[in-house]
Amino acid sequence: MMTHPQFDPVAIHLGPLSVRWYGLMYLVGFVLFLLLGHYRIRRHPARGWTAQQLDDLLFYGVLGVVLGGRLGYILFYKADYYFSHPAEMLKVWEGGMSFHGGFLGVLVAMLIFARRTRKTFFEVADFVAPLVPLGLAAGRLGNFINGELWGRVTSPDAFWAMRFPLVDQQPRHPSQLYEFGLEGITLFLVLWFFSGRERPRAQVSALFLIGYGLSRFIVEFAREPDSFLGFLALGLSMGQWLSLPMIFAGIGMFVWAGRRAP
Repeated sequence: MMTHPQFDPVAIHLGPLSVRWYGLMYLVGFVLFLLLGHYRIRRHPARGWTAQQLDDLLFYGVLGVVLGGRLGYILFYKADYYFSHPAEMLKVWEGGMSFHGGFLGVLVAMLIFARRTRKTFFEVADFVAPLVPLGLAAGRLGNFINGELWGRVTSPDAFWAMRFPLVDQQPRHPSQLYEFGLEGITLFLVLWFFSGRERPRAQVSALFLIGYGLSRFIVEFAREPDSFLGFLALGLSMGQWLSLPMIFAGIGMFVWAGRRAP
């Protein structure tokens, strides 16, 4: 059975200041977004994107991720606590970000960006979708380094079993690495190659919804649910219930896009 390496969550110590691995992973995600975006712009100039638009889009996206992710965590997971301790809402450095909240924040950011640049929403969304998964992979790697969001108890004889000493001594799924592989690397490869050719408008975005929703729904069976929430209706976790609308909306959107355009 493997043992979690128990990394120091602080990557760089600068006297009273510190740079945490989780924050660095966000930075890695934003840099990868820019690199991949510039490559796509050079590769497909006919799609009408410029480097300046990409830089502006990243600015909107960062605001959407941070504000939406934090608000989503507050509302979806610990509303009672934060409404009783409003000052705690600002302590982002202590953790507490929700992907689904960040996703909604990015949707709003893309709507604003699309209106300002006179692009359609799905023109922006289809461009953004393939650039996101590697950033998600970086975030899950940050979760693993921090030793947080660990998995459920599994068989000690399983080759994937890992002990997280800061939690307990039981063999658990390293679910952060499952998410790194599924919603990060695998989803990136699927979207990157699918979007390399011209597709009906909104199908790339739809495939992102389906791919992320399915990946998250599956991995949640190996991930320990939040202690303050536990399992919800039908024995599903909050992450699974938040992923189901993404899956169904993605399937419907994929079919709709295919029927309305060649």
